Amino acid sequence: MPVLDVTKNLDALTLTVTAEFAADPERVWRLYEDPRRLERWWGPPGYPATFLRHELRPGGGSHYFMRGPEGDEHHGVWSVVDVDAPRAFTVDDAFADAAGTPNTALPTMRLAITLTAGGAGTVLTSVSTFASAEALQQTLDMGIEEGLRGAMAQIDGILAEESA
Repeated sequence: MPVLDVTKNLDALTLTVTAEFAADPERVWRLYEDPRRLERWWGPPGYPATFLRHELRPGGGSHYFMRGPEGDEHHGVWSVVDVDAPRAFTVDDAFADAAGTPNTALPTMRLAITLTAGGAGTVLTSVSTFASAEALQQTLDMGIEEGLRGAMAQIDGILAEESA
C-alpha cells in the first residue's frame, strides 16, 4: 500500500497524506500533469474520474467529475496557484456543479502536493488546508481519508504498467 501515513490536525486545519511510490519524481509527476493518466487514479475505486479541463500551470485550472456506481456525478474544480514541475504544485480545490461553478455551501481546501526523491523512489506529501476545523471535519465525515487511500492505492498499478 503506497499510503504511509494520514495525519489530521484540527488545530492546524490540515489533513496530510504521505505516500511512497517505486518510481522517480518525474514519473509520478506525469500522473498529475497528464489528464488521461490522472483520470486513471484520481477517483477512488468505484468512482472513476473524468477531467473535462486540466491546465496544470500557474493561473490554470481543472474541472473534473467522479461518477459513482449508481451513475451519480460529483464535480470538482482546481484553481492552480503555483507549479514547480516536477516537484510541487498548489491548487485551491472546491466542490462544484456540472458547469464547473464552485459550490460555496461545501468546504474548499488548499491542496499542496510535493514530490521528493527518497526511500524506494518518490515520497509524495499531500497537505490539504481548510478554512476552519468545521470544514475539515465535514470533509472527513464525507470520507476524504478513505477516498484518498483508495485513489492512491491505484497508482502503483499504473506505474507498473507504464514501466513494462
